Amino acid sequence: MKKYPVENLRNIALISHGGAGKTSLAEAVLFDTGVIDRLGKVDEGTATMDFDPEEIRRKVSISTGVASCEWQEHRITLLDAPGYFDFVGEVKAALRVADAALVLVDAVAGVEVGTELVWGFADERNLPRFLVVNKMDRENANFDKAVASARKSFGAKAIPIQLPVGAEASFKGVVDLIQLKAITYPDGNGTKPQEGSIPADLSGKAQELRASLMEAAAENDDDLLTKYLEGEELTEEEIRLGLRKGVLAGKVVPILAAAGTRNIGLQPLLTAVTALLPSPADLGAVKGVNPKNNSEVTRKPEVKEPFSALVFKTMADPFVGRLNLFRVYSGTLKSDSHVYNSSKGRSERIGQLFLPRGKQQEAVEGVSVGDIAAVAKLQETGTGDTLCDESQPAIYEGAKFPAPVYSVAVQPKSKGDEEKISSGLARLTEEDLTFKVEKNASTGQLLISGMGELHLDVITEKLKRKFGVEVTVDTPKVPYKETIRGSVKVEGKHKKQTGGRGQYGHVWLELEPYPDGEFEFVDKIFGGVVPQQYRPAAEKGVREAMQEGILAGYPVTGVRVSLVDGSYHTVDSSEMAFKIAGSLAFKKGALEAKPVILEPIVSVEVLVPDDYMGDVIGDLNKKRGRILGMEPHGSNQMVRALVPQTEMLKYAIDLRSITQGRGTFSMQFDHYEEVPANIAQQIIEEYKKEKGAEK
Repeated sequence: MKKYPVENLRNIALISHGGAGKTSLAEAVLFDTGVIDRLGKVDEGTATMDFDPEEIRRKVSISTGVASCEWQEHRITLLDAPGYFDFVGEVKAALRVADAALVLVDAVAGVEVGTELVWGFADERNLPRFLVVNKMDRENANFDKAVASARKSFGAKAIPIQLPVGAEASFKGVVDLIQLKAITYPDGNGTKPQEGSIPADLSGKAQELRASLMEAAAENDDDLLTKYLEGEELTEEEIRLGLRKGVLAGKVVPILAAAGTRNIGLQPLLTAVTALLPSPADLGAVKGVNPKNNSEVTRKPEVKEPFSALVFKTMADPFVGRLNLFRVYSGTLKSDSHVYNSSKGRSERIGQLFLPRGKQQEAVEGVSVGDIAAVAKLQETGTGDTLCDESQPAIYEGAKFPAPVYSVAVQPKSKGDEEKISSGLARLTEEDLTFKVEKNASTGQLLISGMGELHLDVITEKLKRKFGVEVTVDTPKVPYKETIRGSVKVEGKHKKQTGGRGQYGHVWLELEPYPDGEFEFVDKIFGGVVPQQYRPAAEKGVREAMQEGILAGYPVTGVRVSLVDGSYHTVDSSEMAFKIAGSLAFKKGALEAKPVILEPIVSVEVLVPDDYMGDVIGDLNKKRGRILGMEPHGSNQMVRALVPQTEMLKYAIDLRSITQGRGTFSMQFDHYEEVPANIAQQIIEEYKKEKGAEK
């Protein structure tokens, strides 16, 4: 692919609510620019960007596809991000390295909840953007309605620069409001657009919208504003100049029309991208931190600057190893060279560099500022790492990924696959930073956590396909604990005669609540009623009994045990006998000391629009939650509460249902509390059933 100056590069993220047609639109762009010679289809599994077997099977994007194309002496790199909530990490990563965004809106549905979410993500990055009303060829497509919903959601800065010619099955092109001409596609496949006069039924509306467009352009340039206020007509070039300034400043969001699957409206869209959206040079220098002294450093988007790049995506493959995708922010990098990973403090050897094109890769000798490229087999480098010149290091901030909100327990279907499952899951965590793996020490379960059911379903399928491990999935066990509320003195005696040397261990223990800690063992023996060498064995017996629990098999905590008396036999006593005696005494005493079950309580923060706050609070109350407070958080409300963990296992699903996907939440462990009696009884009964089934 031809090398272009940085001013002629465009790095564009495609973002939207799921199903708005991003991948189909990207496919049409690649077809029109000659990158591919056949227009693939998502429904047929032939789209360039959706090449993963899971994407083909499910007919949805689950990871960001990257491909570059050339248009009017510019190189445009598209980052086709998923639209479904479960893959929000991919969206965040794509927006971190993009210079602008195309926000797609379904011409039938208008602005949907996912559109609002990705718009907010683009706001976080202050990205210039277009709104593209896609699927204009669908039944009930309505451009005006979609524009109205966009302006209602995003304000008056959203302004059409095109009008559709026709709609639904009769959609055949667009009116360019800057040039005041129609661009139609009489051949029916979108490959040979024809310019002509505006249809008579659209002429009045076009003139009206162009006047608004001219006003919006003039407001972004003092000279243009003076000319406009003096009643002079702005030229096409002046309108573009004013609009471009407005787009780069975030004051104007142009609205365009298209039909990706029928390849209508893509050439005017590409022309608008090159004319109005920024190059890396337009966005200026990027800031980082020098790891040697933590001072701020800046890198201009120029070839002569020291090399620096940010890794924004890592793909794990059991055969190829890591494939890292990165964005170059300054300088140049050659194949078969060395680079410094400033995040890890390690040098890496660079092999062959590639420009990604879906699953295909184009080998290149080198890359430079503004390029989005890929390299395989780096040993230490992962998502979020900065690569740079070792003599002038810098570290850039990576994408901020949300914490996982949904967990399931997994175990291999086949015995002996434990090592393979650990290795496979570790590789998948490198690939996806919204995916976490944890061995729960309390329950012994292997937990995988992500953004939702679909996310974890895809993870388990990848584990099977890439690493050959099938797993069973179950609801995580809640790590309950047990404790005592009363005090008691109890005897434990283990005496056994077998003909030869017998076994004899005898202790008296005092059990009492220990609210300041998990466990304390106090030796109160005076004299030799229990020899010193047997006392640690008695403590060990108590500790082992505590792990098995008393009521429902959960570990016991918050207990002080004092060894106060006992006896021994000069021949038959042993450490094992005193260990058993200690265990017997604790089990007996704990049952007499008013045992109770404790449950983990989590601190929850829920961010929701005002309209849903009442429903969310009502639901948390049903979950035995205690509302701690509410406070404004931008245009939303933050609800804080303490809720039993057992009630929150599927809260990610519940919250989406309650808020139509608009709510988000985070939670972390806070403390343990006593379980209400009726729930404690249920837990005990379930435990007895499980024990009975095991027998």
